[in-house]
Amino acid sequence: MRLFILGLGYSALHFVRKFGGSFSHVAGTVRDPATRNDLAGIELHGFSGSRPADATIDRIRESDVLIVSIPPGPLGDPALAALGDVMAAGRRKVVYLSTIGVYGDHAGGWVDESTPPQSSLDRARMRVAAEQAWTETAHGDVAILRLAGIYGPGRNALVTLRSGRARRIIKPGQVFNRIHVDDIASAIMAAISHQGCGTWNVCDDEPTPPQDVITYAAQLMGIAPPADEAFSTAEMSPMARSFYASSARVSNARLKRELGVALVHPTYRHGLDALWRAEDGTHAA
Repeated sequence: MRLFILGLGYSALHFVRKFGGSFSHVAGTVRDPATRNDLAGIELHGFSGSRPADATIDRIRESDVLIVSIPPGPLGDPALAALGDVMAAGRRKVVYLSTIGVYGDHAGGWVDESTPPQSSLDRARMRVAAEQAWTETAHGDVAILRLAGIYGPGRNALVTLRSGRARRIIKPGQVFNRIHVDDIASAIMAAISHQGCGTWNVCDDEPTPPQDVITYAAQLMGIAPPADEAFSTAEMSPMARSFYASSARVSNARLKRELGVALVHPTYRHGLDALWRAEDGTHAA
């Protein structure tokens, strides 16, 4: 199988590092290939939203599997805008990486894939539109993976505590799901192997208040957690504050049942324990 990735970001790159050997050829896009000497072994193509070079289009046409991790913008999905004719002309497996943010606020109640998206945020509505556009445009199997809050090596509560950037923002009743990047990679591979279209939530088993994750990470490190900050008075950017606009418990039952994914890190504790052992190898979690 030949793999092409639109947007070699954190999750997609981790997938390649874990499963790239399963493909006969791996290629993908970044904004400027000349600046990415950290991606050895991957054929890089430039893409910044406009029609890419013919060589890039040829590689996409040749691909058996396409992973899309470029977010939509105010004018829609940039990849479809530039490459819609290419997507409509061939047949390949498409895995679109979306977000559980599309569900919006449910006051901490449980939601699953049958729950209609209802977020009031513009970026979430654009995600829903992009999901629909990819499903309608791409021939063959289209898998929509709605990802929870992503963490993993280099991007986790241990890192933010070390850097002094961690905060314990308290908003009563607020819960989030998370997902370790290892489990995202496994979900992508399972979606590639699955026959047929569908939408699956890729999230952990235990939606949790965000401050609890910081507290647990601090316990692993043997340090005091940051002081509590009330959400109502905390100084935050509009983007950061918007992440607290939705509170929901998202079910991953369909991911397990239909794609057969067994989470390696079913809770944030499992994930942080593994990261603590890996990043601080002399310590036991």
